[in-house]
Amino acid sequence: MAQQLAGTNPVPLKIDFVSDVSCPWCVIGLKSLELALQRLDGKITTEIHFQPFELNPEMPPEGQGNDEYLEQKYGSVPEQFAKNREAIRARCAALGFDFRKRDRIYNTHDAHRLLHWAGLEGRQQALKHALFRAYFTDGEDIGAHDVLVRVASNVGLSPERAREILSSDTYAAEVRAQERFYMEHGIHGVPAIIINDRHLISGGQPVEVFESALKQIAGLD
Repeated sequence: MAQQLAGTNPVPLKIDFVSDVSCPWCVIGLKSLELALQRLDGKITTEIHFQPFELNPEMPPEGQGNDEYLEQKYGSVPEQFAKNREAIRARCAALGFDFRKRDRIYNTHDAHRLLHWAGLEGRQQALKHALFRAYFTDGEDIGAHDVLVRVASNVGLSPERAREILSSDTYAAEVRAQERFYMEHGIHGVPAIIINDRHLISGGQPVEVFESALKQIAGLD
């Protein structure tokens, strides 16, 4: 029997991507991570599991004005808002994502419930991207059930089932439990990318940072 040459099999990695759908740096982190994985195609095999984190768990259903919220939370001024938005827009553009100005921030709990369900249906990554586009590109209310049902349907999920979930508290306990788990393990900001349950990469890092870290963790250096 011929022997398998060492190093020819891709290295399996477990990736948990802890994030919120209203977090612009999470868009940058995800796009950068995916590009890094593309560069390592054939060397690493993985599936990204999206874990919930709510930046604004007390946000009312109608949301809040974006600048008002940022001023209250961070004490920033409008000039700083504009500077930060431009930096994010430029980073997103370099990664192929169309980032536009939004007027409001919304409660994302229901979006996370749908993402939990989408994970069971094998459509989680597609829904995550669709929710990012709905909010950051199209400026839609990602707390509104009609918007969430349409976005879910557009990625191949059942609109009827999506509406059933949203009209109940289905998966609410699971989402809250996962949020508590990561908070209790020291995750207080996102994105937080956890490799093999032990290696943490924080923030919207450049593609090269993700690529180097993944290679090191996989023993490819």
